Amino acid sequence: MKISVKKTIIGFIGTGVMGRSMAGHLLRAGYPLHVYNRTKAKAEEVIQKGAVWEDSVQALAGKCNVIISIVGFPDDVKEVYLADSGLIPTIREGTIVIDMTTSSPQLASTIYAAAKAKNCHALDAPVSGGDIGAREARLSIMVGGDRTVFENMLPVFKLMGENIVYQGPAGSGQHTKMANQIAIASGMIGVCEALAYAKKSGLDPQTVLKSIGGGAAASWSLNNLGPRMIAGNFDPGFYIKHFIKDMTIALESAQEMHLETPGLALAKSLYESLAGKGSADEGTQALFKLFDL
Repeated sequence: MKISVKKTIIGFIGTGVMGRSMAGHLLRAGYPLHVYNRTKAKAEEVIQKGAVWEDSVQALAGKCNVIISIVGFPDDVKEVYLADSGLIPTIREGTIVIDMTTSSPQLASTIYAAAKAKNCHALDAPVSGGDIGAREARLSIMVGGDRTVFENMLPVFKLMGENIVYQGPAGSGQHTKMANQIAIASGMIGVCEALAYAKKSGLDPQTVLKSIGGGAAASWSLNNLGPRMIAGNFDPGFYIKHFIKDMTIALESAQEMHLETPGLALAKSLYESLAGKGSADEGTQALFKLFDL
């Protein structure tokens, strides 16, 4: 299937913190866009920009030949794709479905096989970059599935991200995202400890950030979330509850491969402690609160 703005009708499921920006980029490029979200109010922004609201996944599936989803948890993905009223039982032959949720590699493989049985195509394409990357169309997109389908979808992916890499067969995108989350998990502890140390020692954390953010310690988390930590801004670019979900998947996958990930286990325990104190709906940078005492 060759992609063209005139012939491609895109369905978008999940217009949350990241999804609404991603959907907006597709609209601006001129693609007809149909949207569904469990809470319609969260889709109003893209509806006002020209997206067509659909009352159900099933209604959306009947009108689109490319369908993108970015929802919360693997159970949500399973419901969207595999429930009796979900995408797989209702999509038309030849439809391409792209799940951009961070989800289970095993579930991605199941969806791929189910789509193939219906003469359809499925890609798992989780993203990294948070709300800023989504808003500025600078997401990193990690893709698993058939290479030919990936190549056909590149024009669509390029509207939402910059670092777009084909990783391999179904599930490979999700495995790559797990590697990404493992790196972030331990790194976030280091960022929090460094800024707490700077503050405790009497230094100006903003000035310290100017130095260490441009040296060997530089990272996306330090330079993008560090300023939010210093300012006490814990609004979600990526929810703590979703990060705990990601770390749980990563730990389970690592255990299946008999791989020890002690840094990941520590980060998960700290975030679970923070969530238990009422911060589950805050951004991942709120981990700083455990150190800034």
